[in-house]
Amino acid sequence: MPRYKLTIEYDGTPYTGWQSQLEGNAVQNHVEDAIERFCGQRIATQAAGRTDAGVHALGQVIHLDLEKDVDAFKVAEAINFHLKPKPIVVVAWEKVDDSFEARFSAKARHYEYQILNRRVRPALDHMRVWKVLPPLDEKKMHEAAQLVLGKHDFTTFRASLCQAKSPIRTLDRLDVTREGETIFINVSALSFLHNQVRSLVGSLKMVGEGKWSPTDFRKALDAADRKACGPVAPAHGLYLTQVDY
Repeated sequence: MPRYKLTIEYDGTPYTGWQSQLEGNAVQNHVEDAIERFCGQRIATQAAGRTDAGVHALGQVIHLDLEKDVDAFKVAEAINFHLKPKPIVVVAWEKVDDSFEARFSAKARHYEYQILNRRVRPALDHMRVWKVLPPLDEKKMHEAAQLVLGKHDFTTFRASLCQAKSPIRTLDRLDVTREGETIFINVSALSFLHNQVRSLVGSLKMVGEGKWSPTDFRKALDAADRKACGPVAPAHGLYLTQVDY
C-alpha cells in the first residue's frame, strides 16, 4: 500500500479540534470524509499533533495509506476539491516510505501564539489572535521565557485532565518578539503536554503586564502545581506552524 505524507492548513475556529469526534465536526472527520469521496475508502489518518478546539494550523502533518498507487499531487488535489468550501486545505504532499509515521517519526513540533496588543479589536484577524488591551513588555516576557528552557517538570503548565504519563518535557525554544502591535511567542519541543503552550502564554502575559516578575514565572514552574499557573490563554491565538522529521 502506498503511503502519503500531507501537510494541512486549517482555520480551527469552526471545529472541535483535530481528533475525530462522534458528532463529526473535528478537522480529522472532514479530511477523512474528503478522502472517502475521492477513493471510496474510509481511511484512518494519523496526525503529528492533536490540536484543541479553536487552534489553527499552518503545518499539521498527516499520513495515510491507499490501496491504489496514485500520484501524490492528484491525491492532494482530489482531497482539496472535496474539502471545499471548508477552511481546510492540503498545502504540501509527497509519497513516503511505509516506515514514516506522522506522529512517531516527528523530531520537533513548532507552535506560534499571536497577541494583538492594542485597544481596538481586530477586524480581519478576529478569532485568529488574542487581543490584549494593557501594554505588554515583550522584553520582560522574553527574559522570563528563557528561565524555563530545558528539561523540567511542567505540572504547573499542563491541563489538570492531561493524560500524559509524565509531566517531564524538554522545551527547546520559547521566544517572545514584537512586530508593531503584534507579539509573537514561538515555542518548540519534541512534544507538549495538554494546554502547555497556552498555559505558558497566559502566565507570560502576567509578566508582560507587570503583575509577575520573570522570577515569579520561574517560581511557578518550580512549584509543580497547577494552581500556580496564571490564566490560560485562549485557543484562537495558537497555531501549529511546523513539524520537523
